[in-house]
Amino acid sequence: MTAFRSVEWLGDRLRLLDQRLLPEQVEYLDLTDHRSVAEAIANMTVRGAPVIGVSAAYGLVLAADADTNMDGPALRKRLEIAADELQQARPTAVNLRWALRRVLERVHALPDDSATTIREAVLLEANRIYREDGEVNRAIGAFGAALIPDHANIVHHCNTGALGTVEHGTALGVIHSAHAQNKQVHVYVDETRPRLQGARLTVWELTQLGVPHTLIVDSAAAHIMRTTGIDLCLVGCDRVAANGDVANKIGTYQLALAAHAHGVPFYVAAPLSTLDRQTASGDMIEIEERAAAEVTTIGDTLITLPGAAVRNPAFDITPAKYVTAFITEKGIVYPPFAAGLAKLFN
Repeated sequence: MTAFRSVEWLGDRLRLLDQRLLPEQVEYLDLTDHRSVAEAIANMTVRGAPVIGVSAAYGLVLAADADTNMDGPALRKRLEIAADELQQARPTAVNLRWALRRVLERVHALPDDSATTIREAVLLEANRIYREDGEVNRAIGAFGAALIPDHANIVHHCNTGALGTVEHGTALGVIHSAHAQNKQVHVYVDETRPRLQGARLTVWELTQLGVPHTLIVDSAAAHIMRTTGIDLCLVGCDRVAANGDVANKIGTYQLALAAHAHGVPFYVAAPLSTLDRQTASGDMIEIEERAAAEVTTIGDTLITLPGAAVRNPAFDITPAKYVTAFITEKGIVYPPFAAGLAKLFN
């Protein structure tokens, strides 16, 4: 367990580690209403698919507690509206929708329509989602560590550690578990433009864990594979379509192409909460486009001409054919993915 918490429920407020300020500052924000939670998700105060889902669930707790004078039917309606507002914060990561749906389904299944019963159910389900995330991540770490040979060189993209989850992490959690088994690993950390989650966050986490690592620009990964030698690539995911196509942080697709060209295994850590069985393929996944300023500036410094035309997709789609296997909390899934992923829910 790490010394920090990305998310924590304090009984009457949600505490989030402000990831925009890392690694220079470690500061927490206390949020007391669901709209503040939605804003924190949208502006990436909190980021990482699993922890976004957990935060959204607690956002519904805050919405439920906002007006203690509401009767049951009015409170149900309020929760539906709040869930829609939270859902709009970021469209690509399926965990957000998954967590909100879980809480609402819990409410809809209640035989008692009293506001007190509804509030208790919302908090119970949010706490359950929080607890399960830690359990899921440790299971992913245990299964994935078996895939990592001793003295492995690994390329990792974005940040998938305890910052993006409740604890331990998904893809970075696999590395954490392997390191805890005294395997000698070295991680090549993609900086992950434009928001530099690798440079700012993953390097920070690996330093705390004592895992040897080297920071590289995203476009250096293929060169490192050819000249230094890489044993595997490990990434997380924001959504996995039914056929195994992967939506993940922009730059994942080109890393998968480079790995395929060099015969390097490409593993995706995928909690079941990221598997979207209702979406047939990656072509159907909405890709979030973010503000141009994320590309044109670093901090407060403009790095191009004012008014330069910009496209800033936050995610890309990696076709299933470039994925070696998925690491889930129920085990390793190899091709054919459509059948293998579906079996996880049977």
